[in-house]
Amino acid sequence: MPDAGKEPVQQRIDSGTVADLYLQLLADRGIDYLFANAGTDFAPLIEAYAKSVEKGTPAPKPITCPHENVAMGMAMGHYAVTGRMAAVMVHVNVGTANSLCGLINAFRGNLPILFSAGRTPYTENGERVGRRTGEIHWPQEMRDQAAMVREVVKWDYELRAAEGVETAVDRALAIAMSEPRGPVYLTLPREVLAAEAAGLTISKPGRFHAASPPYPDPTAVAKAAAILAKAENPLIITSSFGVRPEEVAILADLAEKFAIPVTQRKPRYMSLPTDHPMHLGYNPDPFLDAADAIVVLDCDVPWIPGKTAPKADCPVIHVGSDPLMTPYPLRGFPTDVAITGLSGATLAALAIELHGKIPAARIDSRRKRLAETRQRQRERWKADLEKAKGETPIHPAWFTHCLNQVKGPDDIIVKESPIAWEQLDMSRPGTFFSIGAGGGLGWGLGTALGAKIADRKRRVICTVGDGAYMFGNPIPAHYVAKAEKLATLTVVFNNEMWGAVKRNTREVYPTGFAARSNREPLTYFEPGTKFERAIEVCDGYGERVEKPAEVPKAIERALKAVDSGQPALLNLICRGP
Repeated sequence: MPDAGKEPVQQRIDSGTVADLYLQLLADRGIDYLFANAGTDFAPLIEAYAKSVEKGTPAPKPITCPHENVAMGMAMGHYAVTGRMAAVMVHVNVGTANSLCGLINAFRGNLPILFSAGRTPYTENGERVGRRTGEIHWPQEMRDQAAMVREVVKWDYELRAAEGVETAVDRALAIAMSEPRGPVYLTLPREVLAAEAAGLTISKPGRFHAASPPYPDPTAVAKAAAILAKAENPLIITSSFGVRPEEVAILADLAEKFAIPVTQRKPRYMSLPTDHPMHLGYNPDPFLDAADAIVVLDCDVPWIPGKTAPKADCPVIHVGSDPLMTPYPLRGFPTDVAITGLSGATLAALAIELHGKIPAARIDSRRKRLAETRQRQRERWKADLEKAKGETPIHPAWFTHCLNQVKGPDDIIVKESPIAWEQLDMSRPGTFFSIGAGGGLGWGLGTALGAKIADRKRRVICTVGDGAYMFGNPIPAHYVAKAEKLATLTVVFNNEMWGAVKRNTREVYPTGFAARSNREPLTYFEPGTKFERAIEVCDGYGERVEKPAEVPKAIERALKAVDSGQPALLNLICRGP
């Protein structure tokens, strides 16, 4: 985004094309990377990039991504680590279609991306540079290319003239970074990119900034605080809190001061250090029945109504930049108070409002009771690990424990796998990402690469299921790792099945034909896939791990390769659900 601290100056463009100016604008507005999968629509941009190298003019670093899934994942990972938006560009309608899973994840997860695509040239003849020059330019044209994405972006626009390029870029970036954040879509016709930009004037830095986030309404905060002050058994449920690492300490302070337990339902970020006394694990369901006040904090699905729910008279407070999750067509969780604002600001305001309103004896009694609950919970986790450590195929909990023993506190874990949260120790914000919020599989490999390119000094460990690994276009991902020197560790949890599909089939038909067959159709993969060999195509280190006793040394060898600059992959033969 533009630097608000600098006085803008007007710069006249003396020469060059709109493509030249577009790259210049992206660099000036703070876009560091363009993750791209190019097509025939890219000709003016490729020419502009070559020119920028020769003339030394600023431009985002171009990263060639042989599949759109990888490009989208890299933009997500880069933002997750840095808080800075990246740009993605793909090839007209077909590239847009290939990007949709990533786009759905970014939209549901409030991850800003400047997502752009070329647009088939719209002139068949004449003298305009960029007009149609190949057969493919006819079948690829659509009447409304953006219709494919309109439900999962905050804004879309087709650049129609050179004069609009600065406004389009600035508006796209500002909307994407305004709360609730999310992706935007800009289509770029080839003729417009190739048009002359001489004579145009732009502001440097730009004068179009993201809107300031909404501040929590004091009346709503007071109402929520009154509910919490009366509660004997309040509960905080979150999944996406922690996207802003600086806010984690605010939640930790509130939970500790007032003895309010925090549970994370399928967490997307590290929301609370695992050694925090109010950290009560990853399943809120056992606590719902006793709860007499619930704060749903940056969480789209706090419980599954068809399975369990709090008592009918339990007040529920929703907190977030969009507490009602307005893009969701159907979402009916009780909402007695909904507070719009950045969650950190809301929690800080709640802490001030609660000060002195809860008797110290009640807080102390609750703290003691929760310590006992937490102790019992941790003992169960230890018992589960003891049972799992000798199992064959390898139990995910055992592998997670072994990884936990050697990972550093700043190492980044990317989770698109059955890795066991309960066996992971996390003390620092920004070290855990499970950000496939829309359920589009295949984001993990690219996200790990994006996290690594954002901070090359940190280890990045990407854990994926075997199905997610195949969805992630592994050869393109491993290629990017090699080409950009991004050494990460990939762990494939190879249980030879779609575990989620099998599990859900049994939930719907627990005594049905599929469950009785013990090998549900369309859920199993044939055994023996040698995933470890895929990374060898790109000079990575691959190893198959089949026995529990082999796990610690296998992790050690893989991390040694990564630390030496070689991407590594462990094909972990593990049990399924």
